[in-house]
Amino acid sequence: MKTKTLCASAALILGASLVMTGCQPKQAETAVLTKSGLDPQQFVDTINGKTTALYTLSNGEMEVCITNFGGRIVSIMAPDRDGNLRDVVLGFDNIKDYQRIPSDFGAAIGRFANRIDGGKFVLDGDTIKLPCNDNGKNCLHGGPKGWQYQVYEAEQQDSTTLVLTMVSPDGDNNFPGEVTAHVTYTLTDDNAIVMAYDATTTKPTVINMTNHSYFNLSGDPSKSVEKDSLLIISRQTTPVNANMIPTGEIRDIEPGTPFDFLTGGFRCIGDDIDADDEQLKFAGGYDHNWILEPQADSEDLPIACVLFCPESGIAVVEKTDMPGIQVYSGNFLNGMVKGKKGITYNKRAGICLETQKYPDGPNKPEWPSTVLRPGETYQTVSIFEFHTDKESCCQQ
Repeated sequence: MKTKTLCASAALILGASLVMTGCQPKQAETAVLTKSGLDPQQFVDTINGKTTALYTLSNGEMEVCITNFGGRIVSIMAPDRDGNLRDVVLGFDNIKDYQRIPSDFGAAIGRFANRIDGGKFVLDGDTIKLPCNDNGKNCLHGGPKGWQYQVYEAEQQDSTTLVLTMVSPDGDNNFPGEVTAHVTYTLTDDNAIVMAYDATTTKPTVINMTNHSYFNLSGDPSKSVEKDSLLIISRQTTPVNANMIPTGEIRDIEPGTPFDFLTGGFRCIGDDIDADDEQLKFAGGYDHNWILEPQADSEDLPIACVLFCPESGIAVVEKTDMPGIQVYSGNFLNGMVKGKKGITYNKRAGICLETQKYPDGPNKPEWPSTVLRPGETYQTVSIFEFHTDKESCCQQ
């Protein structure tokens, strides 16, 4: 790992060292298990006339498994501080469970990540009405048949790159325009997963894509992520109402309050997650959008956040060109779902770090635009960089 990149960026942002404190086809030809223990044959199926499979990316140190059903990251095998590989994301070990059990585990979300108020918005004077799947009140993550429940066409170019293509017809979940979208997953030599998104449309529409992986960097999702440490490069949030829709306010984060994950560096996710705070009560924890800080002096993509597990020593540095990040602390995991290896996913068994334009953006024209028009190309990149504390000069 290129340690100097992480350390230089952290020093730039905080001005001092931080202490990470604890608080296709090739896969389908063989039944050889992946390093995470997945059987590729368990991911072969036909859904709506399209074939699903499991695709494996490897750089010799890390392994990432992805299914084209929903463009989902199924497993990430990352080295811990002792060099042992741990699977650090939630998911299922067969395609049947992904179909049978509604979830967003690992998905490439589209057309629109996050919530749209009341499932409607006005575009060029026309009111677009969408199906509501968020307690019947909002359209969430593209609706009940969003791209996480559809099959992407897949092309594995080599052992480190997978290109997924979605052709979403005009009227898909009532969204206008035929949209052709690509998600390109690349596993780099220095243990980073690069996620490049692009899309075009035949009619004016809205689009907001993200990845919905649930991280548990301990590698043991029977444990809560509340003792993990988090840094978010943000001093503002977009507070929500009781229906989890942003009110339109841009709120400054007061130092030391539950939403402050910047002042003083890393802090434990669970420190104030159950505090007597209206925003936390609305969501049952964290499920909010942070406005990311501009970092004009960065040599590469700006850092959005850093997640660190003191038990395993694994850190994920997320970088993005998006203006916001939705941090969701797995509040609605309720122990009713068993994932890989039969492990029950209890409340806060994982945390999502969803880079995005702001929730309900189509209804708030003063916010970063989510509109895509014919002749334009939607493009964005987010990166998950994997480090260990042995590699980080930020440890003291």
